[in-house]
Amino acid sequence: MRRAAKKKRNPELAREERAFWLFISPWALGFLLFTGGPIIASLFLSFTDYNVIDAPNIIGLKNFVDLFHDKLFYKSISVTFYYAVLSVPFTIISSLLLAVLLNNKIKGQALFRTLYYTPSIISGVAVSFLWMWLLNPDFGVVNSLLSQWFGIKGPGWFTKPNTVIPSMVLMQLTSIGGTMVIFLASLQTLPSDLYEAASIDGASRVKKFFRITVPLISPVILFNAIIGIISSFQVFTQAYVITKGGPDWNSYFYVLYLFNTAFAQFRMGYASAQAWILFIIIFALTLLSLWVSRRLIYYEYDSKR
Repeated sequence: MRRAAKKKRNPELAREERAFWLFISPWALGFLLFTGGPIIASLFLSFTDYNVIDAPNIIGLKNFVDLFHDKLFYKSISVTFYYAVLSVPFTIISSLLLAVLLNNKIKGQALFRTLYYTPSIISGVAVSFLWMWLLNPDFGVVNSLLSQWFGIKGPGWFTKPNTVIPSMVLMQLTSIGGTMVIFLASLQTLPSDLYEAASIDGASRVKKFFRITVPLISPVILFNAIIGIISSFQVFTQAYVITKGGPDWNSYFYVLYLFNTAFAQFRMGYASAQAWILFIIIFALTLLSLWVSRRLIYYEYDSKR
C-alpha cells in the first residue's frame, strides 16, 4: 500500500507563521548579536587571559581562583550586599506607602501620580548630579535647611565612610516611581467588598492594610523585591559619578569594580569571570527569595490556602 499522503498545510496558517518569523526577526537578530552572542563570548573569555589587543590565551579556572583571593572582590561584594540590605526594604516600603496614598480619590489625583512618577524616567547621571548638589556638606540644600531650621550640623553624606551608602539609598526617592506604579496597579484590582465587610466589623485602616491589602498584593511585593535585588546588585552610575568608589572604598560597588577591571585595566578575561560570578549570585538570591516566600505569598488560585 502506498503511504498516506501528508495532510496539506492550511495556507492561511502558513502565511501567519511566515509573518510571525518576519516580524520577530529584528528582535531575534538583535538578541543573537547584542545579548546571546556576548553572553556566550563572555563565558569563553572567563577561561582566558585576554587584553583586547592580543589573542585570548586559555588559562582554565585561573581567573575564578584569583578572584576568590582578591581582597577587592570581597570588599565590593560586601559593599553591594550592604547597599541591597538597605535599599530593597526602603524602596519597597516607600513606594508601597506612596501607592496607597495615591490610590485615594482626591482632587488632582492624576497630577500627583504624574509628578511622583516623572523623576524615575530621568537619566541616572542627571539624578546623581542633582543629589550631589542637594547633599553637598558645604553648600547643599539639605544641610542648609538642617542648620537654619533645626540648628543641626548636617552629616558629610557622600564624603564620610559611614554615611555614603545610606546617602545612596536615599537617592532611591527619585527612582521609586516605577515600583510605585506597579503597586498602584495592583491596589486598583483589589475587591472593594472585602474592605466594606472589614469596615462593618469595625476594622481600622491599619488593620485593613495589614490583614487585607498586604496579603492580597504579596505576589507583587515579591516581584518588586526580586527586581529590587537585581537592580541593587547592578548599581554603577551613582558611585561612578559621585564617589568613584570612595571614601576608603566604601562605595566601591561590584559593577564599578567590574567596569574598572574591563575598561581601565583591559583585563577582559578576569572581568568576564567577575560577570559570571555576579550572575550566579543574583540567580542564587532570586531562587532563595522564591523559596523563602513560598509560605508568605498569597495566591488567589492556591486551593491549599
